Amino acid sequence: MNLKTTLLSLLILSGSSLAYADLEPYKDYTLSDSVWSVTTIKVHSNMDDAYLEGLKKTWVESNEVAKKLGQIEEYHIYRSDLPESGSFNMMLVIKFKNNEALAPNKARYEAFMKEWGAERNKKMTDTAQHDYPGMRDISGEYNMREITLTK
Repeated sequence: MNLKTTLLSLLILSGSSLAYADLEPYKDYTLSDSVWSVTTIKVHSNMDDAYLEGLKKTWVESNEVAKKLGQIEEYHIYRSDLPESGSFNMMLVIKFKNNEALAPNKARYEAFMKEWGAERNKKMTDTAQHDYPGMRDISGEYNMREITLTK
């Protein structure tokens, strides 16, 4: 009986030390200045290739313009190998230098629109409003920061 009580006490003590951990930002971990905008998408069955084709003409091309102008650092598309699991099966990710790069800015908008052009903007809007709703559902949007734990 003593051994059981001792083991139970050790288990409780080791578990409670984890529960009472109190990490401090910039002492025990740092947050990146960079912000990743993550959109989770549930692409409908058998629509992956059609949706990717649309993204290539809209999302990818517009991100290339933003990257060329220095408005974003990078962008990525991730697709699940298990498309029917969970509330999403694709992620669209854009990396911004910091919070300021996410804020509304008239000069950035005008520079982008000058490079992007009114005709491409109309085509992108048409695709987003008419084609995408039948291909996918947006399941979430997040702004994420990388956390680096201090060793």
